[in-house]
Amino acid sequence: MAEITIASRPIGQGHAPYFIAELSANHGGTLEKALEIMEAAKWAGADAIKLQTYTADTLTIDHDGPDFTINGGLWNGYSLYRLYQEAHTPWEWHEALFAKGRELGLPVFSTPFDVTAVDFLEGFNPPVYKIASFEAADHEILTKVARTGKPVIMSTGMVDPMEIGEAMEVLTREGSREIALLHCVSAYPASPADSNLRTIPHLIANRGVVAGLSDHTLGSAVSVAAVALGASIIEKHFTLARADGGPDGAFSMEPAEFRSMVDDCRTAWESLGGVCEGRQQAAEGNRVFRRSLYVVQPIAAGSPLTLDNVRSIRPGYGLAPKHLPDVIGRTARRDIARGTALSWNDIV
Repeated sequence: MAEITIASRPIGQGHAPYFIAELSANHGGTLEKALEIMEAAKWAGADAIKLQTYTADTLTIDHDGPDFTINGGLWNGYSLYRLYQEAHTPWEWHEALFAKGRELGLPVFSTPFDVTAVDFLEGFNPPVYKIASFEAADHEILTKVARTGKPVIMSTGMVDPMEIGEAMEVLTREGSREIALLHCVSAYPASPADSNLRTIPHLIANRGVVAGLSDHTLGSAVSVAAVALGASIIEKHFTLARADGGPDGAFSMEPAEFRSMVDDCRTAWESLGGVCEGRQQAAEGNRVFRRSLYVVQPIAAGSPLTLDNVRSIRPGYGLAPKHLPDVIGRTARRDIARGTALSWNDIV
């Protein structure tokens, strides 16, 4: 069974699910708010905080042509450059963010969007790297990350099955030994109807990896269902309040919602257990309330047992109900009082 380890925490199907709070652009351009979000995420039960490390210039160029303008969706009309300028986490904040994580006991890691970001992040010794699905086909970034020797979590929302295989080949060839794949629908927000969560057990069975979900749907139902299907990692965008706005605010979770999701997902995971057909150990004490054969009218020794004096009733201290045809017509060995649990010793 595949596992990865983040900051000494083993992650896989044999362990409780791991929850990542995605800071993304919800800091609103202030470090103070970013730090406040981290504190809220710790309270809400997050196991880790994820950043995004890029600048507008490392992702694109400042150009307002049609190729560089977003049409439709949350960011309609934005140029790519303007969006990334507004959304990025300033690199000079990273030292304070990683320090806050140490203070809170909350692992901090990031998604690097180019090779210079990997070099920069290595200075903070993150416990793991995240590969965004939009970069999952960029073998230069994959190679750079793999050569750090750190575990890798990769989203799959923007790559096809062949590209997933190619990415895993690059990662393993270049040194990655611990890889997790997050099923993902790269729509913002995503619809539950488009989630196709049966992909998660498919990834586990066919890719041999730890699998999880990068969840862009609203609410927690899809994440809970993902855990029930074997997801070991849940990643959600996190904000103090959706009303604060921002590029990612509309599909982010507030602290109380995230905490409820964590509780529900953990309950779902605990409920999975193992294969146990039939009566569970926890129900053993109630076995006595099953039906069994009882004498319901006094029977004198030597008299026959009939449907009038023997019935299948609760509780369950007598012979099993299936034996009713076997005892009817037989003779009582002794006087049997009404309310006696019938046993074979009572019958000739």
